[in-house]
Amino acid sequence: MEIQKKTRKILKFQDLILSQHNQTVPISRLDVLSRRFGFKQHEAGAFLLKFPHVFEVYEHPVQRILYCRLTRKALLQMQQEKEALDAQIPDAVVRLRKLLMMSNTGRLRLEHVRIARSEFGLPEDFEYSVVLKYPQFFRLFDAKETRNKYIEIVERDPSLTVCAIEMAREREYRQKGIDAEDVRFSFIINFPPGFKIGKYYRIAVWKWQRVPYWSPYEDVSGYDLRSLEAQKRMEKRAVAVIHELLSMTVEKKITLERIAHFRMAMNLPKKLKDFLLQHQGIFYISTRGNHGKLHTVFLREAYKKGELIEPNDLYLARRKLADLVLLSPRKAKVDKELVSYSRDDHDETSRFRRDHVENKMTKFDVQENFVVDEEGDEQPGSDAASDADFTDDDDDGAAIVDEEEVIH
Repeated sequence: MEIQKKTRKILKFQDLILSQHNQTVPISRLDVLSRRFGFKQHEAGAFLLKFPHVFEVYEHPVQRILYCRLTRKALLQMQQEKEALDAQIPDAVVRLRKLLMMSNTGRLRLEHVRIARSEFGLPEDFEYSVVLKYPQFFRLFDAKETRNKYIEIVERDPSLTVCAIEMAREREYRQKGIDAEDVRFSFIINFPPGFKIGKYYRIAVWKWQRVPYWSPYEDVSGYDLRSLEAQKRMEKRAVAVIHELLSMTVEKKITLERIAHFRMAMNLPKKLKDFLLQHQGIFYISTRGNHGKLHTVFLREAYKKGELIEPNDLYLARRKLADLVLLSPRKAKVDKELVSYSRDDHDETSRFRRDHVENKMTKFDVQENFVVDEEGDEQPGSDAASDADFTDDDDDGAAIVDEEEVIH
């Protein structure tokens, strides 16, 4: 989540650069254009310089002013993500059908689906490439009373009503041989490290696991929900609905604010955050992002040591952007320096031995002696290291002078 705080801003800058002419942005206009992202003066340029593997700052050969563009690595990552997104459109169609079948009326607002399209692996133009392209599954119409666009399922498919938790139960039953009565309505619970489980709490969890509930795909409008037993079933059904929502996402996570868009259509409780905190063994809520105001809900059973247990191609393509963010900025500068020195070695400095070139490289590294902190900022190195390297640098310089005298 700490990495995604940076990648969210990077994605906004990428969209900004790609929307400009020739897909480049002059640095002089960067501060004005980045104000829509909440950046202050001079903050946008400093942010871009932290990620030289994603953004490239160069001087225009004619205008002699600085421009910013995406690097080749970033463009390749975007192309790979687009190809993965296009390849899994058939799966996205199935996910959208299941999403509509989970609603009470079989319809959802188009705007709500558009907001969560990235989590469900839908393309940006899914209204045309998915909804209108498959009229046998979806129907798009305008509501007269609200003037909002809605997506409606044409026909319910009983083969799609199998939940992810039901398949997980069957897998647990076959692998571990758990009692059929205990596993019939249970969820996979993994409490966080250090979570203390008392005797009475363990009994309460055991009782809750055995409570029956209605399927997320079942229509509950005809049931009498006033009894205490019906309320317990509806509470557990809400857990199953959120579990199914997270199972249908690409990365098995979604923000709490986007789940709230489907609250009325799927009979979810009002206080979603408090409701999810009561089931910490199933869900994990992260508050990293937007100064603690952004809540991201993870499905615990889908992750192990911070990685998705069953990754897909779209998830792996998105992770490559995180890999570019984690690359050291100093490493990108070293690559450029090595390229420049290799050219000099073939042209002007061919009469010098290779060890002299390496000594000059060491001298240059001393002058640019920086340490990269955890946030990607550069800080000057320690004085002791600089003094030691400077002493070695003097010795190398003396060796070069002596050799020149011998040559003369």
